[in-house]
Amino acid sequence: MDVDVVAQWVKTEWTKKSRGMPGAALRNAAPVGFVLPHVSPAVHEACLYERYDFKPLWSDESDELDRWTVQLREDDGVLSVQLQETVWNRPRRWTRPAPVRLARGEWVRWQINHRFGRMYDGAWTYRLTTLNLAYGTPTDAKVFLGTPTRRVDERIHLS
Repeated sequence: MDVDVVAQWVKTEWTKKSRGMPGAALRNAAPVGFVLPHVSPAVHEACLYERYDFKPLWSDESDELDRWTVQLREDDGVLSVQLQETVWNRPRRWTRPAPVRLARGEWVRWQINHRFGRMYDGAWTYRLTTLNLAYGTPTDAKVFLGTPTRRVDERIHLS
């Protein structure tokens, strides 16, 4: 990885079934951060699906952030982080927050939600994407269980 970061994606996905109770209670209890398996620079991803009762399924660890989803720029000991949107995300955000600036040892939790029409029946699937990203090597594997230095909340009402 070009930049010294530890990143954790948490992607929670559900259908209409979990918009109301009792499914919504289980969905809302799903974590947005997990203990890291180690504190070395890496990218970790957990997917929490309604069909598996929102229990985390872990992807293989990576050493690269996808440049299509996150832009990083390092200048004089400050890291600029910008979550990117794609043309497939709905609803589109026409106004986006400015990049977050982090000093070494700081971290950001950036959340954004979307909905997608399923190809086979047109029903909606909903997703909450959380990016936890630490600049520099954290000293504690539980860093993403705590309070972030910076927080960006782009969640909106999804009808």
